[in-house]
Amino acid sequence: MARWLPRSADLTRFCQKLNRVKTLEDDMMETSFNRCLSTIDLTLLGIGGMVGSGLYVLTGTVAKEMAGPAVIVSFIIAGFASLLAALCYAEFGARVPKTGSAYMFTYVSVGEIWAFLIGWNVLLEYMIGGAAVARAWSGYLDSIFNHKIKNFTETHIGTWQVPFLAHYPDFLAATILLVATAFISFGAKVSSWLNHVFSAVSIGVILFILIMGFVLAQPKNWGAQEGGFAPYGLSGIMAGTATCFYAFVGFDVIAASSEEARNPQKAVPRAIAFSLGLATGAYILVSMVLTLMVPWHTLDPDSALADAFYRRGYSWAGFLVATGSICAMNTVLLSNLFSLPRIVYAMAEDGLFFQVFSRVHPRTQVPVIGIVVFGFLMALLALVFDLEALVQFLSIGTLLAYTFVAASIIVLRFQQQKAGAPTQPAGSRPSPEPREGPATGELKEYESFSDKLQLVDRDKSKEHREPGQLKAAFEPYLEFLSDFYPGEVVTVAVVTLMVSAVCLCSILVFGNTHLHLPTWSYSLLLVLFSLGFLLSLLLIWVHEQQRSTQTFQIPLVPLSPALSIVLNIYLMLKLSYVTWLRFTVWLILGLLVYFGYGIWHSKENLREPQLQRVSAHYVVFPSGSLEETVQAVQPSPQPAAGLP
Repeated sequence: MARWLPRSADLTRFCQKLNRVKTLEDDMMETSFNRCLSTIDLTLLGIGGMVGSGLYVLTGTVAKEMAGPAVIVSFIIAGFASLLAALCYAEFGARVPKTGSAYMFTYVSVGEIWAFLIGWNVLLEYMIGGAAVARAWSGYLDSIFNHKIKNFTETHIGTWQVPFLAHYPDFLAATILLVATAFISFGAKVSSWLNHVFSAVSIGVILFILIMGFVLAQPKNWGAQEGGFAPYGLSGIMAGTATCFYAFVGFDVIAASSEEARNPQKAVPRAIAFSLGLATGAYILVSMVLTLMVPWHTLDPDSALADAFYRRGYSWAGFLVATGSICAMNTVLLSNLFSLPRIVYAMAEDGLFFQVFSRVHPRTQVPVIGIVVFGFLMALLALVFDLEALVQFLSIGTLLAYTFVAASIIVLRFQQQKAGAPTQPAGSRPSPEPREGPATGELKEYESFSDKLQLVDRDKSKEHREPGQLKAAFEPYLEFLSDFYPGEVVTVAVVTLMVSAVCLCSILVFGNTHLHLPTWSYSLLLVLFSLGFLLSLLLIWVHEQQRSTQTFQIPLVPLSPALSIVLNIYLMLKLSYVTWLRFTVWLILGLLVYFGYGIWHSKENLREPQLQRVSAHYVVFPSGSLEETVQAVQPSPQPAAGLP
């Protein structure tokens, strides 16, 4: 019986396979894609991903049902919360200018299985998101023509009464997706140009709404006779914040496009900052003019802006609002179709997904097979499925990706630079400093133990310390932490921080409602988990970070990513249990794909036999120079095929 049980060494090796990280190339600017996108191109892509139909629908819904005119405050808080996640994406996009967004960022810092699951969830998020926007686009256009398209389809084709399927096939939604897929296939430059056109029209309509809105504004609509500025109080503002937060989902298209940016080190952070700032400003100002034009409690949630202009005697403005809404939805469609194939390409290129999706067309320099296949799948979803029940599923995938990217930032900042890894910004030639042999002056690199070398022969009197090591000022008080490998304590602290955040948010969300905890135990658990979170944060902070690089770095690490982690986990726990059930089913399917295909075809898995050949055994004697001792037992370089 015992012989059938796995040995501890096998389990350890299996866990190492699951948590192996991606090895990056020395020149990360080298790509099979066309680096043709400027900062303006990326900014407009980000704006297109964020400023969609939500500007025309979400503002009125939150104002009437949740926050009143204080929807402005909800958008300000939501914009700040999104900024925390966006800054994490900006740092990664500048340091690792490769396509794949959250998947790639998780792979290079946390581990393979986590990266695959993030990519697997983001894949579904983009598919459902694109299909849902296409159906909204179809419904909005159909309403302009008094639902003639819907009536014609139901009369001549028929209706369905099947659970999870739409009431009737939406051919218009499927057609717009197929047309958009064709344009995306022509290359990044064509996609960017098309996005420019729709974004320009959308921005023009927003400017018209703001100018006319402020002209028609009546401050009395914020007065006490209409309920005041915040009729639902602080709880209404925070409830509105949770809803408004999802309006800013879409900036990750910039990170997904970093491999096609001309100068990603500068363009990606700037584009994320500009697009998020402009989107936040648009949501705040539109909410302001909307609640000043008409009393907030009289708004029509389905078409708030068009209805507000109609009631003020400008019914013709409804046509402009409809035009702006359709153009805004077009930019969101392009954003989804642009990002999805590139994330699939990144997973296939790493061997974790089917290799056919890693092919890039030599002329258009885009992953055409991925674009066409997933464009058709998205069109099929829009054609036959009832997506209203699945839309909430989008939130959990996005929030999970934000959480892992924030955790990855902390891990990366306190990680030692890998041997031979580039220390300059991507695009510049790496200049590693190999060690010099003590006797011959020959330059050597001991890749198998270079990370361990500094641990054994570390000069504690030096002021400069490597990332992940305990700061000199805290060593007299926390000397026992000096015995761990650099970054090891930080990794454990990050895991503890995330567990504490999950427990803390669970008590906040379920403590009084589902768990019915008494006041004393509710307060005690809050204090305990808050202390665990703060102690983990402190334990991370007392270690050295990587020195400032020439690329963008998020300020206040580890505080900023930690706040983003707490917020994302809190919002995830606010989702319904049905959403979590669907998420679990999709996660199980993803694990079947990973263990059935990805783990065996991973490029890191193929790289492991070569790395095992160059593993070195070394002995450190109490006397003599460490480097001389190591050099004496270093194996001969001849058997290590392909490595110096």
